[in-house]
Amino acid sequence: MGSFWKIIKYPLIVLIVVVSINAVAEKVYLPVRMQSGVSFSPAYARYLKLDWQKTYLQILDDLKVKNLRITGYWDIVQPKPDQYNFTELDYMLSEAGKRGVRVIPVLGVKQPRWPECHIPVWARSLTVADRQQKILEFVQRVVKRYRNYSAIEGWQVENEPFLSFFGQGCDAPDKNFLKKEVELVKGLSNKPIIMTDSGELGSWVPSMQLSDIFGATLYRRVYDKNLGYFTFPLPAYFYSIKSNITRIFAPENKKTIIAELQAEPWLQQFFTVQDFKANVEFARKTGFDTSYLWGVEWWFFMAAQGHPEYLDYAKTLFVDKQAD
Repeated sequence: MGSFWKIIKYPLIVLIVVVSINAVAEKVYLPVRMQSGVSFSPAYARYLKLDWQKTYLQILDDLKVKNLRITGYWDIVQPKPDQYNFTELDYMLSEAGKRGVRVIPVLGVKQPRWPECHIPVWARSLTVADRQQKILEFVQRVVKRYRNYSAIEGWQVENEPFLSFFGQGCDAPDKNFLKKEVELVKGLSNKPIIMTDSGELGSWVPSMQLSDIFGATLYRRVYDKNLGYFTFPLPAYFYSIKSNITRIFAPENKKTIIAELQAEPWLQQFFTVQDFKANVEFARKTGFDTSYLWGVEWWFFMAAQGHPEYLDYAKTLFVDKQAD
């Protein structure tokens, strides 16, 4: 018995401590009323064979979404060195402005949706230094064009810029360059700066230090080539605790939001409406009051395939609980 006790004593103590912390945290970090928005990419809507403009208007008029995070890919906005195409951004910001919708445009080269780094063909052969200069010129052009639009809530500078292993064709993370981007935007506009990082894998510190609002991503079930599909074994309160600790090193950062809340499958993963609901409920338990759902294009794609249940549930998040 003595030998057996020696074997189980320390694991048992750890288990008791973990269970006790979990019991206290569950009472401290209670679910909050969460304001939901969505992230939208015209390019991804087209990939799913959707009419992106029609889908965008349905997001505004049918779902009644009031908070949007939108992409402005470098390779689409500036397809040639001396050619800019603002058609998509003009349309999205104009329609949002008509409806009083609050918008966060994403700036820079690394933006939501694969391949993450949307580099024009003409810029791929440049040196890193020359490419960075062209990125600054691109960011400046976008901010100057839209800084007086009433729909703009804030500017997101890059997307998960310190997550070096995720993305295709990306340059190595460069904090000094990111500082230049942030300083450039701040010099052109007084709107808040948002920066993001992986909720589960990022340190959060540099992104929080460079921004006014920090956006954590939140993915419950993902895929890894070595582990296959797996669910992150993290309690909801982990994110609030991590935010509070990180803010010690970034006291000027005022708020943490969920910039991407998983509401679609990862690759070929099976994703049900129950998964959707569970992720929203999990997000509420983090204690953050704002989240941008990830997957609105997929909900419309699924509806077109005869599965409207994702859109039906989403309407309860936006229409019922966020009425004007």
